[in-house]
This record gives sequence, structure tokens and C-alpha cells, in this order.
Amino acid sequence: MGNVEFWGHVIDVTRASAYDSKIHQKRHLFMHRLAQINMVLIGTTHPGNIGAAARAIKVMGLERLSLVNPENYPSPEARARASGADDVLSEAPVYGDLDGAIGDAQLVFGTSSRSRGMKIPMLDMRQAADKMSVAIKQNQQVAMLFGKERYGLTNEEIQRCHYLVKYPANPEYPSLNLAAAVQLAAYEIRMQCGDFVQGDKVPPLEKNPLQICNAEKMQSFYQHLFSTMEALGFLSHDNHASMTEKFRMMFNRMEIETHEMDMLRGFLSAINKNLKK
Repeated sequence: MGNVEFWGHVIDVTRASAYDSKIHQKRHLFMHRLAQINMVLIGTTHPGNIGAAARAIKVMGLERLSLVNPENYPSPEARARASGADDVLSEAPVYGDLDGAIGDAQLVFGTSSRSRGMKIPMLDMRQAADKMSVAIKQNQQVAMLFGKERYGLTNEEIQRCHYLVKYPANPEYPSLNLAAAVQLAAYEIRMQCGDFVQGDKVPPLEKNPLQICNAEKMQSFYQHLFSTMEALGFLSHDNHASMTEKFRMMFNRMEIETHEMDMLRGFLSAINKNLKK
């Protein structure tokens, strides 16, 4: 195109157009990467919280919202509280169980004020967002879980998590509204992932990223593992809950790669084959 004069200033239109194109490309990549993060609301009782959470997500550039067994949804109140984030609500899938909602996630975070004696690393939201940023650069899918308003995540839901996230709050009144918790999380995620749109170059995905097993593969593995342990007599009615929890925590910390999972499943299959002889 060349140069044009505007109010006495000469502007290189070709260069300006190329710059705008680069900015557009970076913003598109930024939004694409943020779409790898799935905000999951579990058993939400108040539809207004669902709508407000959708609004919080959209404001910060995220777009994935998943609902697990909401008590009152769809709801006009959810739509009203979304206040323009109707597209996020419309595209939010509703699941009958948590495993369906997080099946594609390689990394799962859960919000909780305490670990309840489980050996799960506890992070603040800024630390969690930093780990999410690293994960999405490796092209991994991430899920963040928010439990029911009254009591948060159950022990079984926490067992699906690699990390727990605790918000610093007034110890005399630590209760945080669900939608406010989603807003704080979305803000920190946007801030930590902001390096995607800094500088002149679009940061590429990491070369040869680790192929970490997603939650669906892990859940299938746990079913295989526990059924084999039962067949061996290692698991009983008395120790089943505590032992399965400990094994889940141990394997979650390992962040098992897909080729390692193939070895583990092959090993379990060999045990089952010999048990039938």
C-alpha cells in the first residue's frame, strides 16, 4: 500500500497493517490457549451463581464452562445474571458425573480451604495459574473444579485433583461466594497467561511436549487396578476406601505419560490372565 499523510504525519500503512495482523494473530492464539482451561461447577444449588460465573469467565477471556449435576438449571435467573455471557451458558455442557466433565484434562485443580488429610499439594491461585500456563504451552487440557456452595468439594471429587487451590482470606470469615471464587481464578489465569501477548513474537507450543494421560485414561486405569487388587485379595471391604484413596493420590502425583500407562495396563492384564489359569 505505501505511505499516506494524515494531519501532517506520514504513516507507513503497509507496516501498520502488518502490525495489526500480528496483534490479531497473537490475540487469537491467546484466546485459543485459554480455551484449554475448563472451569467446572459441581452440584451448584443457586442458578444465579452459574450465570455470574459465566460472566466472570467471559470477561477474562476464558470460554469453557462445564456443569455437573446443577440443582436448578436451565434457569432464567442464570441467564439474567450472565449479563451478556449467554454464549458461554449456551455452550456449557451439563454432565451427570464429574468424570465425564474432566475426561479430556491432563491436569486437574480443585478449590478447597484444606487438604482433609490427603497428600495433595496445596497452592495459592497465583501459583496454580502459573502451572496452568506451563501446561497449556505443552498443549495440555486443564480443569479447575468448584464444589457445592455449602460445603465445597467432596473427598471423592478431591481425589480427582493433582493440586488443591486455597484462597488467602480473612481467617475469621473465610467464606467466599462461588461466582467470586471463579472471578478471582479467571483473573489470575489471565494475568499469568499474559506472556502470550507480550513482545513481538507469538510463542510457539513446546516441541515434543510430554504426553500426559488425561483423566479419562486415569479413571479407566484405576478401575482396572482396583478390580485386579480385589481379585488378588489385596482390597477388602475394611480397607477399600483408604487404600483406593492412597493409590489415587500416589499415581496422580506421578503425572503418568501415555507410554507408561501402556506398560501398567499390560502388567495388570498379565496378572488377570494368570489369575484365570
